[in-house]
Amino acid sequence: MKKLTFIFFALCAIGIIQAQEVKTDSLAADTLSVESLELVPLQAADSLVVEDSIIIPPQPYYTEWAKDTNITDIEMRTLDWALNWLDTTDCIAVHDTTTLPDSIYKARLQALPCVIELPYNERVRAFILRYVKRSPKQVARLMRMSEYYFPIFEEALCRYNLPYELKYVPIIESALNPMARSHAGAAGLWQFMPATGKLFGLEINSLVDERMDPIKATDAACRFLSGMYAIYQDWNLVIAAYNCGSGNVNKAIRRAGGKRDFWSIYPYLPRETRNYVPIFIAANYAMNYGQEHGICKAPIEKAMITDTIRTTQRMHLQQVSENLGISMDELRRLNPQYSRDILPGGSTYTLCLPSEKTGQYIDMQDSIMAYKADSLINNRRAEIDMAKVTSITGAYRVNGMTYYTIKRGDTLGGIAKKFHCTVKQLKQWNGLKSDNIREGKKLKICR
Repeated sequence: MKKLTFIFFALCAIGIIQAQEVKTDSLAADTLSVESLELVPLQAADSLVVEDSIIIPPQPYYTEWAKDTNITDIEMRTLDWALNWLDTTDCIAVHDTTTLPDSIYKARLQALPCVIELPYNERVRAFILRYVKRSPKQVARLMRMSEYYFPIFEEALCRYNLPYELKYVPIIESALNPMARSHAGAAGLWQFMPATGKLFGLEINSLVDERMDPIKATDAACRFLSGMYAIYQDWNLVIAAYNCGSGNVNKAIRRAGGKRDFWSIYPYLPRETRNYVPIFIAANYAMNYGQEHGICKAPIEKAMITDTIRTTQRMHLQQVSENLGISMDELRRLNPQYSRDILPGGSTYTLCLPSEKTGQYIDMQDSIMAYKADSLINNRRAEIDMAKVTSITGAYRVNGMTYYTIKRGDTLGGIAKKFHCTVKQLKQWNGLKSDNIREGKKLKICR
């Protein structure tokens, strides 16, 4: 009934990203606008300006760095959207190693125990420097967060016999934020679009969004990546297809004369996808060699052991919160898949709780379910008696009561005969003092 896991609470205590879409539906998309990359999360709003309803950083933020690396302003946004929302720490690089010769970067990438090719070029170098030079504190945060999420990814990757280095894809997609949402509708660590998530068996409705469930979304991502590899037999092409969709990759292959190598089809891919694989390679480098650049892991703010309870009962997180003394924010962070704080019930759903609260939950389960049940979970009518018109009598029923509209020529005696009652009963039911009735008035038939 319960699965014990170790979780760093601070690592999943992250707000929802309000960013525009960076990737399209991985299965169906054929086109992708470069303009869609012009985005930065709202969490960095203290350093941003608003321009035509799109949050854009002041130009000096990019131009100096772009000049140093020969990377254009628009290209750097691909990486920035996934980094700037992260909290910073006091971890500061103790020495500058960003002026290393290319041979060092190349040798380090080649030394990584990877199945996926991680070649080095000027594009890769630019994004490596973006991580280790411009964002050392964010990398420190990612390094600490990875201690929770990477075991989840690695277990699933091992189960599907996939390369472990694919665990760095969510760093690019969501910066390891399980609650990340884009304006275009992608959500979760792996940033599935709704149609793709449903295609791979994730439950997505008004109450549940399993794209935000780290375990189920990771399993779906592994099945998607495995299916793409069966088609392309090249991991860099698979990673590109994850970003822009197989349609764009297929068109690039055709335009490249049938060549099936990422660097051969590179000029024919959407511009942001050209950067996606170099960023993936840079993420591999930064997460493995961050310490070589003086980047330490962010400190643990609050460690927590959690238990997972399985239940088929409908409940509201507020019932749990107010009975067990757990804040709603904490419950939402531990259970991000419940969009409206409700476990639907009927089928089996999981409830993640702090370990020290699970015994109390089991002891109080009945009282928790009953607490404010009418207002929180039972406030929907299960059945409605619709107004029904009887063709013979011309009457209709609403909530168990029959109503008849008086027609021209009707008499109380004739109506009583029609409904198998007496004139006296009709008068009592409708408060009539005489036999006089008027066309268009309604009579209640209490039978």
